[in-house]
Formats: sequence, structure tokens, C-alpha cells
Amino acid sequence: MALKDTLKQKIEEHRPRITKLTKEFGKVKIDEVTIDQCIGGARDIRSLVTDISYLDPQEGIRFRGKTIPETFEALPKAAGSSYPTVESFWYMLLTGDVPTQAQVDEVVAEWKIRQAVPQYCFDVIRALPRDSHPMVMLSVGILALQKDSKFAGFYNSGKFNKMTAWEYVYEDACDIVARIPVIAAFIYNLKYRADKQIAIDPTLDMGANFAHMIGQSEEYKDVARMYFILHSDHESGNVSAHTTHLVHSALSDPYYAYSAGLNGLAGPLHGLANQEVLDWTLKFQEKYCKDVEPTAELIKAALWDTLNAGQVIPGYGHAVLRKTDPRYTSQREFCLNTPGLKDYPLFKVIAMIFEVAPGVLTEHGKTKNPWPNVDAQSGVIQMYYGLTEFEFYTVLFGVGRALGCMANITWDRGLGYALERPKSVTTAMLEKWAAEGGRNIA
Repeated sequence: MALKDTLKQKIEEHRPRITKLTKEFGKVKIDEVTIDQCIGGARDIRSLVTDISYLDPQEGIRFRGKTIPETFEALPKAAGSSYPTVESFWYMLLTGDVPTQAQVDEVVAEWKIRQAVPQYCFDVIRALPRDSHPMVMLSVGILALQKDSKFAGFYNSGKFNKMTAWEYVYEDACDIVARIPVIAAFIYNLKYRADKQIAIDPTLDMGANFAHMIGQSEEYKDVARMYFILHSDHESGNVSAHTTHLVHSALSDPYYAYSAGLNGLAGPLHGLANQEVLDWTLKFQEKYCKDVEPTAELIKAALWDTLNAGQVIPGYGHAVLRKTDPRYTSQREFCLNTPGLKDYPLFKVIAMIFEVAPGVLTEHGKTKNPWPNVDAQSGVIQMYYGLTEFEFYTVLFGVGRALGCMANITWDRGLGYALERPKSVTTAMLEKWAAEGGRNIA
């Protein structure tokens, strides 16, 4: 059965569950909201619904119920690789099922048809100032494709139907996930390789093709596959996923929605953090570990110097997680299992920080989570393989995050989720309720 047919069956089976919940149990309370949460970014308020992924504070992310190791183990592998293709992961995100190799091959073939990017998209990107941030270029590139949106065309046709609207979102979503690595590679070559573009290789899967298009080595193909899967989804409350969901809830098409999501991803408190972590780590290496083996004693003293100077240790801590981010662990294992990379001086510094920092941060006593997140490890792999332009790293994040965002909004439309419209309050209201010991809900 083709992916779209399988997805249709899954959506139709799921709809009665949502209908029952809203009609029979719609008034059941599932959470309470405090003033601290209201002012503090709606942290931990249970108000979003997704079955694509779930982030457990102790265990980390699960994709369709599977941990990262379980995901990598279960999915069909790319030819000659121990890592799965991105296409197989896309199938699982959408359906919840582990695909057969034949089903993966269908997705690979479909993406090869969809991945042709119109020339006008490249022309729009090329018209931007060459020193524009690559995330600006990526967001503009996605938005430039909006005129061909199947969903927008369906809405404007006068034949819009809520029950079938998801099918047009699916078409746009598939086009976006197939095209975004091509656009990202174009941006990389435009900015950093003197506009020396490399054509798509129709024999390769998505991750391998991206490596090929940016002139990378054979070994980098697995890096791309791993990186895109690890950065695909982190439930729906993070800025890029929530922004995409929010914008699409207004029935803005997937191009508008994901361009907005990318703009959120570009923030230093979200996706841009990975380039900031690497910048900090390189400066840390230069200051404390230049021509010196990074011992535990040296790193511990250096970290205390950093904290005592009123600075933070970037890449440590997470809004939800209270253990080491399993995405960090997965990338760390890749480094340890790759000859040359495990002896790379920058990785040695990062590895020793990992050994020492949690204890230092715990003793420092000012963080709820002293463990590393994904950003603490991402940059070193890219640096090792020659992607030294770390302002581009968030673009890599954006290519991967498209998978989760597009899967989620396809299901949003399939289940008919409503326009998101929370209620705001004033400071005076909060002060009144604080004095009264809470809001009187009669």
C-alpha cells in the first residue's frame, strides 16, 4: 500500500478517538496554570496534542513511541550503512509503522520526482545580499515556493473540504521535505563554495544526496542521515514546531507555516544555539587547551573560571530534559566509533567537558539540569568533516526539523485541529489573583 493510502487509513481510524474525547470528555481538566508559567513562557503547560513524538524529562525523545536507539535499530538501513535513510524515518513519522524496504523505495522514488526546485527559487535567493545569514536565505527560499502550494490552491478553488484538506497539506509537505535539502545545498555552495553548484544525483537517498551536493566525502552521508533524523522533532512545544503549528492553524499553507517556523528556529535560544555553542567551545579550547591535553583537572578549573566570571556553559541544560539528551549520546557514540574523529582534538575537549561539567554545575547549584543537550555535540562532527562555517549549522537543523513539522501539520489537518487562540491576561489581573490566592473559577 502506498504511503498516502496508508496515512489515509490511519487518519480515518484516529478521527473517532478525537471526536469521542471532545464530545464526551471535553471538560475534563488535565492541567493547572500558575502565575510563574504564565509569565515564564507557558513552560510545562499541557496544551498541545501530537502523536509524532513525546519528550520525557528522564528518558528523552521518543519518535512514534520509539527511543532513538530503537528507531535506528528498527528502520531499514541505507545501502552499505548502519544508519537508516531519512525516507524510512519519514514513513514512520507519518504512519507510526516501520516500513518495509519496498515501502522505503517508494518514498525514495517519490522524493526524487518532487525534489526538482524551480529556478525562480534559486533566483530569489541569489538576489539577496551575499552576506545574508543562511537562515534568511532558507526561509526566503521556502516562502518563494508558496505560489505552487497545493493546499492554497485547494482552499482558493471554492471546493474546500475539511475532511480532505489534509491530502493537499500532505502534497505540500512532501514537496517541502524533498526540496529543502536541495535548497540548503544551493545556499551552502552559493555562500561558501563560490557558487559552484553540484547537480542532484538521482541514484542517492536524501542524506547521501545532500552530502554529494555540498561536495562532501562518502563518510559524511551517514552524518547527514543521522543529523536530519535526530533534529527532526522534539514534540510540539519548541519554538519551531509550535510556530509552524500555530501559523498553519490559521489555514496558512505549509510554505507560510514552515518559513515562519524557520524564523523561530533562527533564534539564539533555539536552533542558533548550536553555532553559539561551537563558537564558545573553540574559544574555550584556544584559551585553556591549546597544545595541551584536556585533563579532568584542567577542564574543571577552566569551567569554574567560566562560572565565577558570571558566564554560562553553553550546551548544558534543557527546558524539559533532566538527563543527558539522548541526541547528544547518539552523536557522541558516532564520534567514538569513527576512526580519526574520536582522536580529534576538539572532540577530546568536548568529551572531557562532558565528563566534568555535570559535577561542576551540580556543585555550582544554579541549574536544574547539569546535563548536555544536543547542541553540545553537534558542531564538532561538522567541523571534523570540514563544515567550518558554523552559521550554516542551523540550516542543517532546519532541514531535519522540516520532517517533524510537516508530519505534524499533515496530521493537524487530518484530525481537524482548530485555530490556536489562547487567552491573555493583564498584570493587574495576576496581582489580584495573587492577593486572593488564585483565580476564582465558578
